[in-house]
Amino acid sequence: MAEFWETQFDEKGEMWGYQPARSALVARDCFIQQGVKKVLIPGIGYGRNAQVFMDCGMNVTGIEISVTAIDLAGKHFDGNLKIHHGSVVDMPFDKELYDGIFCYALIHLLDRGERKKLIEDCYAQLQEEGYMIFTAITTEADTFGQGRYISEKRYEIHKGVKMYFYDRISVHEEFHDHGLFEIAEIEEHFPFYLIKCQK
Repeated sequence: MAEFWETQFDEKGEMWGYQPARSALVARDCFIQQGVKKVLIPGIGYGRNAQVFMDCGMNVTGIEISVTAIDLAGKHFDGNLKIHHGSVVDMPFDKELYDGIFCYALIHLLDRGERKKLIEDCYAQLQEEGYMIFTAITTEADTFGQGRYISEKRYEIHKGVKMYFYDRISVHEEFHDHGLFEIAEIEEHFPFYLIKCQK
């Protein structure tokens, strides 16, 4: 997976520029309302979704597997953004507890066991009454059912890119033991679920 993402940057070294995803803006507003101060972003990439939290005075820590992305973030944020190098499947990378966790467009790239571990690891690093927000591609996406079939609702869309497509039932199955309280729909490049949990 890391090798795929290393090849996806444009001539400026960026995949999507530094405009945050719509989901990040929704998460920011939720975190502001709940008084969140310390945010963990697994799969932070080169930090396009970090700035909106930092601009509101939140302390942000990221986890990222791509060295290229970490280097870009280091240049853009002048070293002021802490990023642990490694895969989210190897969490935790520190012993910190966070009152907000935002995980964008990552969980659907993992297999069932990895998804379960990511949810459990994020929940374990939440402070009591903390919030975690995930986004995940849905079965409403045009790409659902395309590519090589792997298992139920999981397909290899491109070489090395395997996606699990969520419906509301699978969101409940995977998140209900971890404080799930809202599933919203949001359009990014694809139809996503915005999955909100509280510890």
